[in-house]
Amino acid sequence: MSRIGKRPVELPQGVTAEIKGQTISVKGPKGTRSFTATDDVDLVLENGAVSVKPRGLSKRARQQWGMSRSMVANLVTGVSQGFKKELEIQGVGYRAAMQGKTLKLSVGYTHDVNFEAPEGVTVNAPKQTEIVVEGIDQQVVGQVAANIREWRKPEPYKGKGIRYKGEQVFRKEGKKK
Repeated sequence: MSRIGKRPVELPQGVTAEIKGQTISVKGPKGTRSFTATDDVDLVLENGAVSVKPRGLSKRARQQWGMSRSMVANLVTGVSQGFKKELEIQGVGYRAAMQGKTLKLSVGYTHDVNFEAPEGVTVNAPKQTEIVVEGIDQQVVGQVAANIREWRKPEPYKGKGIRYKGEQVFRKEGKKK
């Protein structure tokens, strides 16, 4: 029995869901998202909540049960509240600035790195050492944040680089005489 799958996903105020076959469309104040479930589960809309039920007792049906429920919950959270990833920059001379819709990173290269945000994701730099990535799709927000971090990962000796807010970087001791 899936502990995650058996809980229904409550629809908050201002969010509507529509089920057509195996596809669920969720509409909210931030936008519209949809998800197509596999044939191993049934999607049911009842009393302002979406329930996911397995069609059988096979291993695959039980796997898809919890995963499908999590995907529906992420759709609802995305269109109602949205998702947000915060990055921080550490290092002398390392900074970020917005130039229109382009994020301009100065992270120790001979040139500035220009990063274009994909459609549906907003990237902001409230301070020179902070970057905020926001959107309604959790996977895309996480991927954009990972792509930005990829330009200069935190190094273990001085801790310089781009890191997630609150990330602990394993530090190494320098060489000894």
